[in-house]
Amino acid sequence: MRNTVAFTAAVCLFSVSAIAWTAAQQKKPAPSVAETPIEDVLKAVRSDLQSDRADILAKNMTMSSELAAKFWPMFETYQTAQNAIMDEQLKGIQRYIENFDTLDDAGATGLITAHFNRDERMNALRQKWFGEFQKVLGTKLAVRAMQIDRRLSLVHQIQFAARIPLAH
Repeated sequence: MRNTVAFTAAVCLFSVSAIAWTAAQQKKPAPSVAETPIEDVLKAVRSDLQSDRADILAKNMTMSSELAAKFWPMFETYQTAQNAIMDEQLKGIQRYIENFDTLDDAGATGLITAHFNRDERMNALRQKWFGEFQKVLGTKLAVRAMQIDRRLSLVHQIQFAARIPLAH
């Protein structure tokens, strides 16, 4: 219970700061050229997400060494599939930010459609892997793994969304 309250408080504080940051960014023009090549950004984001995610899962899931030996390679494969979806999303966000000043209706529609598609693909991936995790971990532990993974994804999506200027 205490962990849930702490997590909820952290998400709320992060959300408020993300909203404030977004509001401040709305007043500034978006940079036209990325300071860091997108591939370097993707590698850094992927590395952070994977290590944080695995660490948080490990700290919040009790597994025997036999179960862990089966689960972690599966989780790595799952993360690789997630990375492909997230890389595509981050590249789309980068293109949007680079072209924000000249955004037309088609560009705005493309951005939101890409968000919808990402959500659908991620949901389908989670459903597929939930079944796989369930075979190894059992239902309750597989649900716990997915709950933690989904919460972490939501926090990361808030971080990404906070960096995207609102269309105007």
